[in-house]
Parts: sequence; C-alpha cells; structure tokens
Amino acid sequence: MSIFEEIFDRRNTRSVKWDMLKEIFQSEDVHPMWVADMDFKAPKEVNDALIKRAEHGIYGYTVIDDDVSGSIINWLEKRHQWSINKTWLSYSPGVVTSLHMAVQAFTEPGDRILIQTPVYNPFYNVITEHDRIVVKNPLKNVDNYYMIDFDDFEEKLKTGVKAFILCSPHNPVGRVWKKEELLEIARLCLKYNVIILSDEIHSDLIFPGQKHYPIASLSEEIANQTITCMAPSKTFNLAGLDASYVITPNKDNREKLDNIFNKQGFHNMLNTMGNTALEAAYTHGEAWLDELVTILDSHASYVKEMFEKNTKLKVIHAEGTYLLWIDCSALEMDSKELKKFMIEKGRVGLNAGVDYGEEGEHFMRINIACPRATLEEGVNRIIKAVNSI
Repeated sequence: MSIFEEIFDRRNTRSVKWDMLKEIFQSEDVHPMWVADMDFKAPKEVNDALIKRAEHGIYGYTVIDDDVSGSIINWLEKRHQWSINKTWLSYSPGVVTSLHMAVQAFTEPGDRILIQTPVYNPFYNVITEHDRIVVKNPLKNVDNYYMIDFDDFEEKLKTGVKAFILCSPHNPVGRVWKKEELLEIARLCLKYNVIILSDEIHSDLIFPGQKHYPIASLSEEIANQTITCMAPSKTFNLAGLDASYVITPNKDNREKLDNIFNKQGFHNMLNTMGNTALEAAYTHGEAWLDELVTILDSHASYVKEMFEKNTKLKVIHAEGTYLLWIDCSALEMDSKELKKFMIEKGRVGLNAGVDYGEEGEHFMRINIACPRATLEEGVNRIIKAVNSI
C-alpha cells in the first residue's frame, strides 16, 4: 500500500483540521476537508530525522548552519532553476508572519496595497491590521479559468499603490501563473515603483505540464523589487513545525526587513525541530513529492469528473496546489445558505468561498490532500446532498 493511501486517525492530536470541528462548523458530524494541511505522513526521512533529534534529548538554541541554508539553495536550483545567494535568506515562523513584517518594513499607515481577489484570506488582515488600505484587482473567471485583468491592474497601480501581494500559485483558484503573466506583473510594478511581496508557499505543488516561475528569478531588476516568501510546510505537510524563509536579493530591502523582524523579537532563527525537518525534507523528500503531485493531479481529475457528471457544480480548472475552487452558483444559494447546506445536508467541512472576498460568494474551497477513500467519502456526501434538493 502506498503511504498516500494509508488512513491515519488525526483526532485527539490537537489537529486544527480534525479537533476543532465543533468550534468551526458547530458540529462534529462533518467530514473535514477545509484548512490547508494534508492527511498524509511527512516523508520517512523527515520523521527519522526528527526522531533522531528527539533521542538526543536536548533542545537548546539552534543555529541555522550551511547544511540548512544549503538545502534551500539546492532545492530552489533543482526544482525551480533559481540560483540564490545564502546572504539573501532570512528565517521566519511562517509566510503570513513574513508578510506582516514586510508590510511594516516597506509601507506606512494609510498606504494602499493591492491584492488579486478572491484570495487567501489572511492577505486582508496583513493589510488592515497595520492600518493600510486594501485595493482589489479582481481576477476574471473566463470559462472556468481565472485570468488577470491587466488593464484594471494598471489602473489600480496608478492610484498610488505602494505594494502588491502576489499569490503564486494562487490560493484558492489554483492558477500557476505563466511566465508571460509574471513578466507583465513585474513590468507594471517596476513602472509604478510598487514593491512585490510574493507568497510562493505552494510553489512545489505543481501539476504535470505546468511550471512555477519564482517571479524574482525572471531578472535582476525584478529580483531587486521583490520579497519572496517560501516554506516546506505545504509541500511536505510540516505546517505545525513553524519553519519558513524569505528571499530578499536587494541588500537595502533585506536590512529593512530584518530590522522589523528584530524589533518584533524574531532573531533569524528557527525552532530546533523545524530546522531539522526543513533540511531533511529538502535533502531527501523529492521522490515523495513527485509521487504526491501525481496523486493530487489524479484527485483533482476525480473531483472534477464526479461533480460535473453527477451535479451542476463546476470545478475551476486548477494547475497546482491541493485546493480546489468549486462553483456552486447553480444551487442558487447565498453564502450563508451555502455554508449551512454543506454542513447540515452534506456533512462536510469546507472553506466558504466568501471568506476569500465577495467574489467568492457562490464558491466553496475543498482540500483534496487526503487518501482516496477519504476524498471519495467527502465527494459522495456532497453529491448526495446536492441531488437531494
């Protein structure tokens, strides 16, 4: 049996996904397919490294050495053909933390920050919690495929936008941006002197036939305008270990960012276990990841086929991530009715699309990173509920 077919009981492990159903959905009788972590074990080499470290039994302050930074450098070169310098790296508990820091480092209260909606909901908080202004460049849904409205993008930049938070690949719509799209984004941001804060946490979860381009890898000029946030957490299911990093080629920008981290008490360190897991995953996890991507691609095709064959639900064409964006507009429900329907009739725990912006009013987000049996259970519950109307 493949490790990706094995079912693990995650209840009573302090799992947000499985142990907070009552708090999130007001019911424990739901099948959880929401928050973005996987129901798969991390690679064996990662678990072995963590066990070995735990057997040592001493968890003092931990340095990030050349083996750790080297594993990142080698990974980015091999998987994304991006050559980076060790001095460009800063370390953080998570990508959202890094975005908070970057907003403080490169913008001022009252500044305008652009996002492409519907989008990962913490982006809104990253802006508003620091008294900045959200500016939206809504993506266009063209025949079940999301595109950037570049005319609107430029018009919004003209309004005095100081920073743009790029979601690449995009959560929740599953787009892996083409090189030409990224170059146009960069051209406009350079033209209007807008700094790019690029969240690339899903960059390794790319379906066959697609390619992720780190936007900062496209030219030196773009790199100098970009802060890139990455982590092994989504790739290898390590979110609970709080290990991520920021790549800032521009020295002045890097010093500004590091200064904000220091002021908040983050001193360019990772916790002992996060440090260990990051190195092991990037050094030994490639075969595991390749198998995972094949399975996720198969899962995405299965969900699309089942929903479109048996219901009026539409699955937005995804090119990456393990999150699918489901168009439920045919059910003719508003966001509250749709969420209630999925919980009470479908008995599934999904993410409400409206949480990603008003553009997600009639959508739901489903997490497909689970064994096929778990996926089939959730899909069949939804189909049964939809067909009972």
